[in-house]
Amino acid sequence: WAAFVRKYRAEMAQPEHAHAIALLARLSQSSDFSVGCYCEDENHCHRSVLRELLRANGARIDGD
Repeated sequence: WAAFVRKYRAEMAQPEHAHAIALLARLSQSSDFSVGCYCEDENHCHRSVLRELLRANGARIDGD
């Protein structure tokens, strides 16, 4: 899992992905959206890492 998280974070740090994350974070200030997939355990799913990345970019996340 740790290796996946490192690789996923590195991929999301690439300019085109970082731009998309920043855009989603900005959109979250005025719009609601959901991210989903078919993983059963969110603790071992890219969604949990994406949530952290969005939060770090200032996203408004329900439950925070």
